[in-house]
Amino acid sequence: MTRIKARHAAAASLPAMTTTTAARRAYDGPALFSFGFRPFFLFGAIWSALVVPLWLYSYFHGGSAALTRDWHVHEMIFGFLGAVVAGFLTTAVPNWTGRMPVIGGPLGFLVSLWVLGRVAMLSEAALGPVGAVADCAFLVVFAAVIWREVLAGRNWRNLPVCGLVTIFALANVMFHLPGVVPAEVAVRLALGAACVLISLIGGRLVPSFTRNWMKTRSLKPEPALFGHVDRCALGLTGIGAGLWVVAPQAQATGLVLALAGVAQLVRLARWRGWRTAREPLVWILHLGYGWLGVALLLLGATVLDPGRVPRTAGIHALTAGAVGVMTLAVMTRATRGHTGRPLVAGASTTAIYLLINAAALMRVAAPFAGASQPGLLIASGLVWSLAFGGFAVVYSRMLAMPRPAAA
Repeated sequence: MTRIKARHAAAASLPAMTTTTAARRAYDGPALFSFGFRPFFLFGAIWSALVVPLWLYSYFHGGSAALTRDWHVHEMIFGFLGAVVAGFLTTAVPNWTGRMPVIGGPLGFLVSLWVLGRVAMLSEAALGPVGAVADCAFLVVFAAVIWREVLAGRNWRNLPVCGLVTIFALANVMFHLPGVVPAEVAVRLALGAACVLISLIGGRLVPSFTRNWMKTRSLKPEPALFGHVDRCALGLTGIGAGLWVVAPQAQATGLVLALAGVAQLVRLARWRGWRTAREPLVWILHLGYGWLGVALLLLGATVLDPGRVPRTAGIHALTAGAVGVMTLAVMTRATRGHTGRPLVAGASTTAIYLLINAAALMRVAAPFAGASQPGLLIASGLVWSLAFGGFAVVYSRMLAMPRPAAA
């Protein structure tokens, strides 16, 4: 720990123009804590692969004091998704701001808070308010870190990201106050923030990575530049998410959500993802973003015609589809890029992509399946675990070991 502090002090004394790359090179602690994505992607994937089968076992075999439905919902949103968001932003924000990255001891502290939260949620019945505070600590501290870095770096463009992370952390606090705020409101608030975050960040990443891939192959025309369609899609998604939180059954909410879904799919079409069919590492981003459009459409349909479209179909198109597919798309690409591997998806990575989409399709189809629903639920859960467990197995060495010297 002394060596890590010394390296941080040395890096802090470098000229202002020092890049985040130089700061990371000054770090010589464990490779796992040299980038935010390393521990959070690895532990988040492992946790995701464990939570679903544990919940299914509890659901079909009488339940348990700890593995309740609320625990499952909380851990998939605030545990798993919270880890992936933290891994992405602790890696991206230093590049946005030019400030020192959160690495070494500070990163280890953040990860420890995340682990403490997972233990606290398994012991919530025994710990009571103490467990709730322990769980909330991670996202609150993480939000504070992101605010500090963006404000100190005068990176005003990304203030909306800070706001969304704060809303996500607030939703977690609200989840632990069922006597004050219904848990369903907290869940909708968190998922609404996730919708807007995917629209905002995905709306940058998907066309950018697609454009770069097309340029190397001299493919024309390239993805459309940001314009009125993008603003419309972002605006409708934000308004729809807000209405869904405060008035989930209002017809206006259903209409705006459905319009947002259409706008997102039109936006996606302008990025010309069908031209990337030869590279899974690129087309998976388009597929993940496409799930967002489908999810918004289904969420709108569950409000406008609840007799035909079950509520859980829209919820799981968002969680299993948009969140599940988009997180694995970003996790695989970021891991390969930041560890010096070729930006090409091999057979194992492509298999992970196929598995997560199969899991999402089965989970969305389950409420329509009648007597086949239990079988689809089990199959979807197992395939989900294979996808995230597969990521942990295939990418664990890249995440835990130093970047190859030649890379």
